[in-house]
Amino acid sequence: MALTPSEVALIEELKNRHDARYFEDERYWRYLHLKQRIEQLGMALPPNMRRFLVVANWPRVVVRTITGRQKVRALILPGEETADPILRAIWDANNLTAHTKMFRRDTLTFGRGFMSVGTNERNPNMPLVRVESPREMEALVDSRHEEMFAAARFYGVDSLGAGPTNVTLYTPDGTVWVAKGKDGRWYEVDRDMHGLGVVPILMHLNERESGAFEGESELVDIIGLTDSVARSLTNLQFAQEAHGIPRKYMTGVAQGDFVGADGKPIPQFEAYFDAIHMVTDPQGKVGQLAAADLKNFETSMNVYGRQAAVSYGFPARYFGITTSNPPAEGAIRADENDLVNYVGDKNDAEGMVLGWAGALAYRFATGREIEGNRVRVDYFDPGTPTFSQRADALTKMRSVGGISREGMWDELGWSEARKAKERQYLEAEALDPLMQQILKDAAGGNAQPVAGA
Repeated sequence: MALTPSEVALIEELKNRHDARYFEDERYWRYLHLKQRIEQLGMALPPNMRRFLVVANWPRVVVRTITGRQKVRALILPGEETADPILRAIWDANNLTAHTKMFRRDTLTFGRGFMSVGTNERNPNMPLVRVESPREMEALVDSRHEEMFAAARFYGVDSLGAGPTNVTLYTPDGTVWVAKGKDGRWYEVDRDMHGLGVVPILMHLNERESGAFEGESELVDIIGLTDSVARSLTNLQFAQEAHGIPRKYMTGVAQGDFVGADGKPIPQFEAYFDAIHMVTDPQGKVGQLAAADLKNFETSMNVYGRQAAVSYGFPARYFGITTSNPPAEGAIRADENDLVNYVGDKNDAEGMVLGWAGALAYRFATGREIEGNRVRVDYFDPGTPTFSQRADALTKMRSVGGISREGMWDELGWSEARKAKERQYLEAEALDPLMQQILKDAAGGNAQPVAGA
């Protein structure tokens, strides 16, 4: 079956959007991987010093800080309160704990991230969920219903390094694999008319604004500051070489005064670092100039670091501004309040997309549709509480009946497998008379053995 005119039009429209993003995506990728080009290094630095360029990777700090606090606890079906075992199995089989980190990094770097859900020919009950590169993917969305009606993946290069040479077109009716012919036109290679009624691609947009389905890179605010810091660090390196080391001066000396015991001239560099100088001219002098104070570079770095912290709501220590005394536990929580709230907002937006992906994967695995794709995604607390703080609070709540044993485990962040193992331990304790006596003695002789308590 040949491509229809509407399919060719979709491919061309998606390719035009894909091509228009190339340079911006390349710029963000380069900043994340320390491969960017700093256009202006400042007036004080000679052009031939560019090879001494030093760049602080603050873009990576921003991305890593946010993604490091986004941890999924469970995927829960509508009307349920515990993790669904089928969704958990799909999550584990696809190693999504690791893959969602790539998904978040893509979303924060390029402003958009993509996931695909497909049939697993090796195990139909365990669908494949994969993270797709946003540098290869493009999608079209019905803004009224907020539903994707077409997506495409562009990939492959020819012998001259030009591309893309291949396209996978995704529609609600089917998936079409397409290749570019020698005449530059698109030709169908294969198709799968699955009839899902939905595009098996999920798109997550970072900092989306109303009125458009476009995302914004999280690096927008930090790029200018990163360039400024690079100039300061490079100038600092140049200043260290030129003015940071105490310099000697000599008067009343001649080239012939610098000879060794064998009568041969001593190289100027060696003579400069000699500890003792014998000057024959009575008017000759040897002195030393004080090194320049480079404190102003530290001050400028702190200014940039504070501005970066304000832009993202991060604690200033994330950008190298520290105090001599480490902060106390309560101070850490207070200092991270803006960051925790910011990550919580990110989790709300990401959870919606992961919920859609979970609902689609559940449909692939069971054949059953979840009404409204309402899979709830629970996250762990993005804050930094110490274990003692959390355990103490939960123990107090447990003592007054404010939380169940299983609820305590959930708050401690235990996985379903960890909780199942703990239930086995408790059952074994209930059957152990020695352990029951220890528990009774610890409770003052009033405890009664209860299985699983």
